[in-house]
Amino acid sequence: MRTFSITLLLSALAAVATANAASAPVTRPAPISLDEARAIALRVAPGKIVKQEREKENGALRYSFDILQDGRIHEIGVDVSTGKIVEDKFEDPKARD
Repeated sequence: MRTFSITLLLSALAAVATANAASAPVTRPAPISLDEARAIALRVAPGKIVKQEREKENGALRYSFDILQDGRIHEIGVDVSTGKIVEDKFEDPKARD
């Protein structure tokens, strides 16, 4: 009888926990600031930022930085939501916009 009571109590607690988890609001991470994104980009590609913008690419917002390094432009993209690097390449000097 005691085992039955403990099992019943544990089942009730599990049901309440599951109901609370299902109704919890989904929160999105706060977007990172331009200053935070700039610091991330410069850690990956030290140099002088010559162009920066916030843009939507492939449906996602990102910060894009053109960083001058040894006469070449290093383009770094930083995801606005996560701060992860989403682009890391050197631009073709002829294709500069």
